[in-house]
Amino acid sequence: MALLLVLGRHFYLRCLAQCLFVPGTVSCFCGESLVLNLFVCGSLQISQVLLTFPYSFAQLGLVSGILYQLLYAAMGCWSCYMTTSLYIIYKERRAKQKNPMDCHEYRSIQAMLLLILFLDSLQWYEVMDGLLGWRWKIAGLVFNTGDQFLTCVIFLVGCSSLTHSLNHHLNKRTWTLVLTGCFLTMVLIPRAQHYRIWSSIGIVATTYTAWYLTIASILLGPEPDVKHTAPPSTVQYFVGATNMLYAFGGHAITIEIADAMREPKNFKVVYFYCILYILTLTLPSAIAMYWAFGDTMLHNTYALAVLPRSKFHVAANVLMLFHQFMQFGFMALPIFMKWEKLLGIHRSKNYWLKAVSRIPVVLLVWFFAIMTPFTGLIDSIVGSIFTSFSVYIIPCLAHMVLHKTFTARKDAIEQPPFFMPSWVGIYCLNLAVVLWVLIAGVGLGGWSAISTLLENIRSFGPFPKCFQCQAK
Repeated sequence: MALLLVLGRHFYLRCLAQCLFVPGTVSCFCGESLVLNLFVCGSLQISQVLLTFPYSFAQLGLVSGILYQLLYAAMGCWSCYMTTSLYIIYKERRAKQKNPMDCHEYRSIQAMLLLILFLDSLQWYEVMDGLLGWRWKIAGLVFNTGDQFLTCVIFLVGCSSLTHSLNHHLNKRTWTLVLTGCFLTMVLIPRAQHYRIWSSIGIVATTYTAWYLTIASILLGPEPDVKHTAPPSTVQYFVGATNMLYAFGGHAITIEIADAMREPKNFKVVYFYCILYILTLTLPSAIAMYWAFGDTMLHNTYALAVLPRSKFHVAANVLMLFHQFMQFGFMALPIFMKWEKLLGIHRSKNYWLKAVSRIPVVLLVWFFAIMTPFTGLIDSIVGSIFTSFSVYIIPCLAHMVLHKTFTARKDAIEQPPFFMPSWVGIYCLNLAVVLWVLIAGVGLGGWSAISTLLENIRSFGPFPKCFQCQAK
């Protein structure tokens, strides 16, 4: 797998070199193709969360599950719009500085490749620092890094669950250790652009799995004596709602993706169409699974666990396993970059020095993954604390603070969109998002998620050997 990544990386660099050196050439690998960026965004937006949506429906009930998906999808689009707007404003303020990536004066392909491999990528906390100062920088750094780091933990836990469902000879904790060795190969991938060629795999994996869940549930029909008693409790209700909040907060690396595009402003459009497509996957699969299995899903956080073994079932497992492997690498990249900046080696051209320096980050992810491998619940915890602030609250608040004066609004680079021609509307919507997420996400969601976490720790203890394992 690592060999395939390296080969794909070199193929991508050759295409990129052609794009930069040959005038008039347009290559999808250069970020010009909206379709490719839609693949990248869609690949990152939804993965293992797709498998937990039926579990959330069993906590919320059918009507609440549908409404929360639509609500948080809309809120996710809006907060992504705010984040991208802040990024564009920051880039415009730096426009006087020459950007070497926009220059076609290179005489050496080798020199250009070195630039691609080692040029710093812009990150969210740098945008906050440039626009609003160091206090906002610290807030952005803490919550965004926490969101990205714990999402990597979720991917590792998810991979161990999927692998265990394919092979029961090892428990989940042992599989986590084995998979960590595989995940260590991700330190060899220098930049986000090198994952683009693999983004189509994520779309294939999620699309196939979602429709497999839907069709298999319909064909199997409702279980005998199936019950639909959701919500089972107030705590469970808000755990499920917060999982939805986390699912549509998958744009925690908006800045990194937009910075890899030649036209970053197009990311707003890309994300909107991405969400529309994602809803065609999540709604039918979650509804069908909850209809067929009902309350059984409360004890199976991953939907694949309740379906009978077949070649289609194995294919879905393998595709999602590979997809999460790729997502781990993409989500870990911003953490690697912050770590390199902390060590002071982010401008080094020593490829192997950077690769080796990233290993402790992966090992720390492994430690958290074996300590709290509570599939599904971790999503809600991350969503209530880190995703709430990083993806929803901070971008909306920052946009309001940045444009608080009449002069700032009048001279704003990014004026209100066509569907909301008034700044009053923008402020009202931003305030509504902030208050809702603070109350329903951080408050009620955080309370319910932490309460459930403590209950699981009391029941299973930290470092459980095989959480939710079932005899086959």
